Amino acid sequence: MTQQILSERLNVTKATVSSYETGIRLPSYDVLIKLSYIFHVSADYLLGIEEKSTLSVDGLTPGQIEIITSLISEFKNEK
Repeated sequence: MTQQILSERLNVTKATVSSYETGIRLPSYDVLIKLSYIFHVSADYLLGIEEKSTLSVDGLTPGQIEIITSLISEFKNEK
C-alpha cells in the first residue's frame, strides 16, 4: 500500500504517514485504531507488545473457516 493510499484511508497527509514510518511522529490513538482495522492486526501488535499475528476470516462461510482451521492445525502438527 502506498503512503498516499494509506494517508487517504487515515484522513491524514502523506507527510504524516511518512513521519509515522520514520519514527518522527507517533500516531494518535484514533489513528492507531484505524491502522489496526486497515491491516487486520491488534493495536498491541502495532505497538510491538504482541508478536502473534491474526488471520481475518470475515466473509467466509462456516465450512470454509473449518477447512482453514484444519489446515492451520495440520501445519502446526508438522513442526
